[in-house]
Amino acid sequence: MGCFTLLVFFVASLSCIVAQNVEDAELVVNSTAVLTETDETYICATIDWWPHDKCNYNHCPWGYSSAVNLDLDHPLLSKAVEAFKRLRIRIGGSLQDQVKYDVGNLNPPCHPFAKESNGLFGFSKGCLHMSRWDDLNNFFIKTGAIMTFGLNALYGRHKIRQGIWGGDWNSSNTQDFIKFTISKGYQIDSWEFGNELSGKGIGASVGAEQYGKDIIILKAILDKLYKNFHPKPLLVAPGGFYEKEWYDKLLKVSGSEVVNVMTHHIYNLGPGVDPNLVNKILNPIHLSRVTKTFSSLEQTIQTNGPWASAWVGESGGAYNSGGRHVSDTFVNSFWYLDQLGIAAKYNTKVYCRQTLIGGHYGLINATTLVPNPDYYSALLWHRLMGKGVLSVESNASPHLRSYAHCSKGRAGVTLLLINLSNQTYFRTSVLTTMSSMLNAGKETGKRKYTLVHHLKNTVSWIGGKTSNEDMYREEYHLTPKDGEIQNKIMLLNGVPLVLTDDGDIPSLAPVHVNINSPLSVDPLSIKFVVLPNINAPGCE
Repeated sequence: MGCFTLLVFFVASLSCIVAQNVEDAELVVNSTAVLTETDETYICATIDWWPHDKCNYNHCPWGYSSAVNLDLDHPLLSKAVEAFKRLRIRIGGSLQDQVKYDVGNLNPPCHPFAKESNGLFGFSKGCLHMSRWDDLNNFFIKTGAIMTFGLNALYGRHKIRQGIWGGDWNSSNTQDFIKFTISKGYQIDSWEFGNELSGKGIGASVGAEQYGKDIIILKAILDKLYKNFHPKPLLVAPGGFYEKEWYDKLLKVSGSEVVNVMTHHIYNLGPGVDPNLVNKILNPIHLSRVTKTFSSLEQTIQTNGPWASAWVGESGGAYNSGGRHVSDTFVNSFWYLDQLGIAAKYNTKVYCRQTLIGGHYGLINATTLVPNPDYYSALLWHRLMGKGVLSVESNASPHLRSYAHCSKGRAGVTLLLINLSNQTYFRTSVLTTMSSMLNAGKETGKRKYTLVHHLKNTVSWIGGKTSNEDMYREEYHLTPKDGEIQNKIMLLNGVPLVLTDDGDIPSLAPVHVNINSPLSVDPLSIKFVVLPNINAPGCE
């Protein structure tokens, strides 16, 4: 009976393999030189300002997740942030240019956000009380998070006509707010000026000439108030959608060494209500279109502001709160991790995910505060992918997306392999420009080499290991529970990623695979592969 069962299992497994396409793929990693570098805090997430009654498409997914009403004492929230050790969090969003700071000689007094039909985005102006500012900073201190704070860039301006605002920015409320912040000893890594006011704007826009003049004023304020601070906080702008002419002009008007970081927003999947979201996510052609934006912004900075760096200040995939039953499920990690890989290749230093919590696209569920699949994708990237970005060439079909970085905190290289195909099983050989072959038995001319043989002759043994048995790679294989890509549970090497009984983030343990074992990527799955023994002089 046992033999019969085994036979049935074998036949079933064989039929499953036959039903899929098997494609051999070869990746060549240039390990001799770093293509570009990200910041140590490349992974970033946002906390927005939306009230609980912010709704899209008859759903109100924000709950109490905003900067003014989020439960900062909730242990699950703290543990989720602390797992990153130093997570950059950007506080900002659509309503930030409606926020008054309840400090100094503010007149008239400010009030909480409320629905207002004629207001920007359908809400009135809002208020940040200094007691809440204390709470936010204490949370950042407790969790080790790094703050980027978005300032109100519409204060004092007036609406000229629909969607267009003019007049000088009134800096008084911001000056009082920053003075208070300094007096309390709060460490702000960067101050961002405005949200989505660039170009045509979203809801409101300000011309690049005026914006540039106002940024010069903000720079002077920061230089004066932080005169004795080293380093000073960064000045970040404009936090909008990239339009080349507007971004070019902003850098020219503001001048040398004024703007430290140019931020832009990306929602390349379209509206959250789009029924084709999943198809877009799994379409390699659609995913690659965003490279035009990254490339153009990189050129803008090189030409007009080489002193500045590029950040993605906000990106949620699908706009208007994200896609219900999409943005909070496994399938979204195909888009998210792929865009992290693309952005890094184009010299993006920081990538802020919309959101940490709130909307359908939150890394954390706004109601339960339980991590969604993308949270674990972000955490794995943060722990495994180092700053150094390496070039990868591939002969695979476009459905196999491949990225390589220097490994984080140790020698070697880490690969990110994303299989968008629902039927192709990729059997992958990985080589480096140092000719380190990561597949046993690969033919080179008429001679056959094993990986172990080649590594022994090209690299120093990490940790002084000398036996073939010690040669391994680490694999982190991500799949959806029950094979359903719109499942909210992600599996790591077949184990569900769920909080422990104490509410702790689960251990993200790899499987150790002999270096000579074939490297494969299953259909509709994601795999991080750490290669600790590979020769990578570019990472030294």
